Amino acid sequence: MSVISIRIDEQTRRKMKLLSHLNWSEVIRQAIIQKIKEEENRKRRLDPKMLKEAAEITDKIRKPSLSWSSTEEIRKWRELRKS
Repeated sequence: MSVISIRIDEQTRRKMKLLSHLNWSEVIRQAIIQKIKEEENRKRRLDPKMLKEAAEITDKIRKPSLSWSSTEEIRKWRELRKS
């Protein structure tokens, strides 16, 4: 296990001493683990507002192709596959 050190103000340290029955190392360890889990979950969640903004940006930069047809391309490849 690794060792880290933190700095706290004197008032907090005095309050911790009053609660000396607590294992402060374990309290801090669990707080760090919880924070890591929260951050990992936050990254996994999709923000609907951001998704909408991304879709709007995509729609703005998308340009229709006048010389290329997806339908014709699919038909061409299907015909080639049959041969």
